[in-house]
Amino acid sequence: QLQASGGGLVQAGASLRLSCAASKRTFGNDAMGWFRQAPGKDREFVATISWRGDSTEYADSVKGRFTISRGDAKNTLYLQMNSLKPEDTAVYYCAAALSSAASRTLKAYRYWGQGTQVTVSS
Repeated sequence: QLQASGGGLVQAGASLRLSCAASKRTFGNDAMGWFRQAPGKDREFVATISWRGDSTEYADSVKGRFTISRGDAKNTLYLQMNSLKPEDTAVYYCAAALSSAASRTLKAYRYWGQGTQVTVSS
């Protein structure tokens, strides 16, 4: 029900914009978020946005470089990633929460996209 796209292979310092589109169900009243998982590591929080888009939170590791936003219809999610670093390399997942409030917690999310690979070379 969630389809993430926009990943790719880039050099350090480059930018990418990830997109996440919903189908079969509307997530306009739900908070949404981005998580990532690097090889051999647990899935970790990246960014979250409330259903209205008026509240956002970021992991310390991406604060100031990444920006999460929602489309006008609230059913599309974006992650603008600037100044990418090799440590940003991971599979990035979009997710929709069970509630309207932005959340950093994995368990708050019920619907997950399939992931898109981001690889940053040094």
